[in-house]
Amino acid sequence: MSVVRLVECPRDAMQGIRTFIPTEEKVAYLQQLLAVGFDVLDFGSFVSPRAVPQMRDTDAVVQQLDLSATSTQLLAIVVNQKGIERALPYEQIRYLGYPFSISPTFQQRNARKTLEESYDELARNLDAVRAGGKEMVVYISMGFGNPYGDAWSPGLVVDWVGRLSALGLTVFSLADTVGTADAVTIRSVFEQVTTAFPQLDVGVHLHATPRTRRAKIDAAYRAGCRRFDAAMQGYGGCPFAEDELVGNVATEDLAAYLKAEGVPLLLDDAAFREASEAARRLFSTYA
Repeated sequence: MSVVRLVECPRDAMQGIRTFIPTEEKVAYLQQLLAVGFDVLDFGSFVSPRAVPQMRDTDAVVQQLDLSATSTQLLAIVVNQKGIERALPYEQIRYLGYPFSISPTFQQRNARKTLEESYDELARNLDAVRAGGKEMVVYISMGFGNPYGDAWSPGLVVDWVGRLSALGLTVFSLADTVGTADAVTIRSVFEQVTTAFPQLDVGVHLHATPRTRRAKIDAAYRAGCRRFDAAMQGYGGCPFAEDELVGNVATEDLAAYLKAEGVPLLLDDAAFREASEAARRLFSTYA
């Protein structure tokens, strides 16, 4: 039976909240998540504080995290060379996540660069990332469609994954950035990408409403996905996509689905329940 890897995304849950969550509260919440046993924790981002004010304390957060009793690996988002340079000194961080939108409109909104400029910047910095002992995870934003009128097709997704993988990148996450993908599209795109590139490690980062979560999870799982991003209580979404945050797949729903499928999850159930309640308290206070 395949083991499913879980990426918990408090960074995505927090980043669109306008009221600043104090650093000490972030650290306390992240420590609870580190006790659960997730494979990866997407904990913060090294981006402009003007663009994402909520993440302005990522340096302070990573310095305060205690990783001595966890096997969970840390992931931080970067969108340019400056962010990469800020992240590299932290040995605690295993993965850098690089959002790469195949929508020209959204890439300008998210990174203020064209697709070619973002591609070139990524290519220029890969040697430094590898020398720093880190691995780059490329998020294919608008991986299941986009609302901006840009050209989009599954073939375009396959083409860009191919071009990026030619740089030696092996870990990708297909993102339903604005939460509008349906189950048929998710399954079709995922199958086409993994059929074209069976050697790659491909996961999904799905945004969804409570009503659509299960269908999206099921579509990806039936297509062969074995790495899922999620966030406790389903909070979050991309603040650069639309005015209203769509929300993430709720970790609670994902875990329930996988357990019903008979997938063994190596999680501490008590710590999971405590973290879920902590998320409810934290986000009801600040969201």
